[in-house]
Amino acid sequence: MPRRTYENDAILIENAYDLEILVKDKREIWRSKPSNAIRRQRRYKKKLINELFKNIK
Repeated sequence: MPRRTYENDAILIENAYDLEILVKDKREIWRSKPSNAIRRQRRYKKKLINELFKNIK
């Protein structure tokens, strides 16, 4: 099972492709609908992007 995505993982992102690789929903298989998994992935990505902007300032 992949590890959960944390905000501190933002330091590992150097380009946009890293964001796609880094964000993993470890419960993706258990979600009732694929749309719920996609929504969760978007939330994880948004958290990481916001953390990147905080680190820039």
